[in-house]
Amino acid sequence: MTDQSLSAPAAGPNGLRRSTGPAVPTAPQPANLADILERVLDKGIVIAGDIKVNLLDIELLTVKIRLIVVSVDKASEMGIDWWRSDPTLSSHARELAEENDDLRRRIEALEARDD
Repeated sequence: MTDQSLSAPAAGPNGLRRSTGPAVPTAPQPANLADILERVLDKGIVIAGDIKVNLLDIELLTVKIRLIVVSVDKASEMGIDWWRSDPTLSSHARELAEENDDLRRRIEALEARDD
């Protein structure tokens, strides 16, 4: 015995298949977290906002918030690459910062000797 619910609709007397009712569109399948994260990192998302605090038409405080979430590859395509020169994130930048500090100390020592 076969399962009727999984088989195609039975043929009518004229040989045409009978439909059991109107076609019901299926709901989109929920995306899992990995899919959503992949889409966000691939396309990017920007969140921007300004918060202003005024008292009697005098601006006391302004906070500007800019947040961009993208993959490193996408950010590089957009020309955003600040992490390459940030000494806390890049070993090469850290070496340059140490070299700059050393040069400043040497210059200060030379200037102090001249005085």
